[in-house]
Amino acid sequence: MNDLHADYRSAGFGGDLGHGTRRALLLVDLVRAYLDPASPLYAGDENPPALRASVDLLAAARRHGTPVIHTRVELAPGGIDGGLFTRKVPALRVFERGSELAAAPPVLAPAADEAVVTKQYASAFFGTSLASTLRVLGVDALLIAGASTSGCVRASAVDALQHGFVPLVVADACLDRDPRPHQAALFDLDAKYAQVLTLDEATTLLEPGGA
Repeated sequence: MNDLHADYRSAGFGGDLGHGTRRALLLVDLVRAYLDPASPLYAGDENPPALRASVDLLAAARRHGTPVIHTRVELAPGGIDGGLFTRKVPALRVFERGSELAAAPPVLAPAADEAVVTKQYASAFFGTSLASTLRVLGVDALLIAGASTSGCVRASAVDALQHGFVPLVVADACLDRDPRPHQAALFDLDAKYAQVLTLDEATTLLEPGGA
C-alpha cells in the first residue's frame, strides 16, 4: 500500500498555511458531557491526555496574554433549536438548558474576561458572533482544541478556514470517543483545511516571539 501522506502530498494536498501573526485559543466544547461515564457522549476516559494537554494549553495562553474563547452547547428543552442535528444525534439532548453535563470541568472553567460562545450546531462559527469577535481582536489564526475531533473540532476548523482564519488544530488537546475517527479527522484536516500541531509546537507559538 502506498504511503497515504506521501500520496496526498504528491497530488497537491497539505500546503503550508503558516501560523498567522496574532493568534487566539479556541476551546471547543471541553465539557463534562465528554468526561462523565454517565453521558452518552462519554469519550472513554474521565481524565484523558487531551484534557491534561488542554489545561496546559490554556495556562500557556493565559500566561502570555493570548485571547481565549470557550464554546458550549445549550439547547432549548426538547432540543427544538438543534434542528436536524439533534434528530441525527439524539445524544446531544444532554445539552438541554440546565444540564450539568454542559458545564466545563473546574480546571477549564472560563475566566471572567474570557468569551464564551454558546452554539447549537457543530461549528463554533455557525449562527454565532465568533468571526466578528476574532476580527475585532485582530486575530488571523486560531489554535483549536476540544471535543470531539471528528465533530465540532473539525467543523470549527473548516469554518475558520472559510472565514479567513488559519486553523491550528492542536492534536494532543483534541479527544474523540474512538481513536479511528480521531486519527481520520486529523489526517483530513492536515491534508485539506488546517495546520495540525503537537502541544509543544502550539505552546511555542504562544511564547513571546513565537514564529
